[in-house]
Amino acid sequence: MAVTVRSFAKINLGLAIGPLRADRFHALETIYQTVAAHDLVKVDLSRGSAIEIRCRNPKVPCDESNTCYRVADRMLRHWKQRAKVTITLEKNLPVQGGLGAGSSNAVATMFALEREMKLELAAEERLRICAEVGSDLPLFLLGGTVLGMGRGEQVYPLPELPVLACVMVTPPVAVSTPKAFADWDALVAGEAALTPPNGSATLSKFSRSAFEWLSHLEVSGVPVDGDGDRAETPLLDLVRAGIENDFERVVFPQYPELRDVKRVLEREGADYASLSGSGSTMFGLFRTAERAAQAARRMEAEGLAAMVTETLPRSQYRAQMFVK
Repeated sequence: MAVTVRSFAKINLGLAIGPLRADRFHALETIYQTVAAHDLVKVDLSRGSAIEIRCRNPKVPCDESNTCYRVADRMLRHWKQRAKVTITLEKNLPVQGGLGAGSSNAVATMFALEREMKLELAAEERLRICAEVGSDLPLFLLGGTVLGMGRGEQVYPLPELPVLACVMVTPPVAVSTPKAFADWDALVAGEAALTPPNGSATLSKFSRSAFEWLSHLEVSGVPVDGDGDRAETPLLDLVRAGIENDFERVVFPQYPELRDVKRVLEREGADYASLSGSGSTMFGLFRTAERAAQAARRMEAEGLAAMVTETLPRSQYRAQMFVK
């Protein structure tokens, strides 16, 4: 029988861009957070030797460039197994929206193929394959609140946030991640002409802010539930710590509608609003589901696609993954 897996999205609670590394990737620090919004990934095995990707969304590649294909191919090679693997993607998340949908689909494929083949990869082998395929994949091996370092592929579990209502808004603009990085480099070069360069300064600032916030979160011992009052402390601490997404500095000037969405989310009661990844999805975190629903209705009234969801802790991430 085919195995169907929920492929959850992520948001970035802040993202700091550091200097360009020798491998041409930028050093990054970010706090990932999985959310309940998801695609569905179905994996089916039959006799043969091929990998087939099926998806009705024309924006999704169905060839060897698809991250699901690349993960499945590496897994079969590692196991020295042959099979006809059919991977069907039911897309609910925006493509290239900064929510890690393609990376999440790939990790969902990994877990589903393990169950279908009745084989398991060792933890270090899972991590190796994920890191080879893409920077965002390893976070989806963990789920919950996760620190990402390196180029984002070095992941460490963090103290969990309480369950928070979340509104995700994806305006109809396409943000190119490579261009966003190039624009960041140009911005930093321009600033360096005025002040002595310090490529690691932004990472140091982010580290201090994240440590301050996480220290408060761990000490407060906020339980994981949907109580609006209990959600207040970590949300306010997040804002006070000054955790931001560096991409906003280069993306907002080119796409002012994204800045406008952030302002509307804040006016509608979001305690924390930000760009996810390099965009184009904006999100807002709310103390109550009622406030989140009201904000989503406001966005939809303005013709924008809005999705109401909630943050997904690590324990629930794995427990809710497989569709029974």
